[in-house]
Amino acid sequence: MKIFIMRHGEAEALAESDAQRALTERGQNDSIIVAKACASQYGPMDFDKVLVSPYLRAQETWQAIAPYVSGHCVDVCDDITPYGQADDVFDYILAISEHESLENVLLVSHLPLVGYLVSEFVKDIPAPMFTTSSLYCVEYDPKKRKGEVLWSVRP
Repeated sequence: MKIFIMRHGEAEALAESDAQRALTERGQNDSIIVAKACASQYGPMDFDKVLVSPYLRAQETWQAIAPYVSGHCVDVCDDITPYGQADDVFDYILAISEHESLENVLLVSHLPLVGYLVSEFVKDIPAPMFTTSSLYCVEYDPKKRKGEVLWSVRP
């Protein structure tokens, strides 16, 4: 199974709340650049399931990259906001992947959660720091409970 973990694009500094911060033009462009680069380097990006944070900047990141990838089932996931619990999200992804026979899952989320998620799936590495619009691909074997980072792309 492959888990793709993406941090949202650059967002405005100010809004009525953190959840309402919108992408900047650069954030939108950088996210598109990453999606195109991944498709060019690694082939079509075809996701069985896409989980997107309800925060505006994550929603807008998904909307920016959606024309360049394929997401068969897109869900808003309240658990992948900036302060979501990586171990709970890890368990949730394993449960839905088994129940729904998922092979490729994309999460569009935030720091610090995205880094912690990588280290949940790949136990022998510290949580990496994601720049905005960064995308990591982790191959995870649920039977062996072992994962490895296959690649990462930054704008």
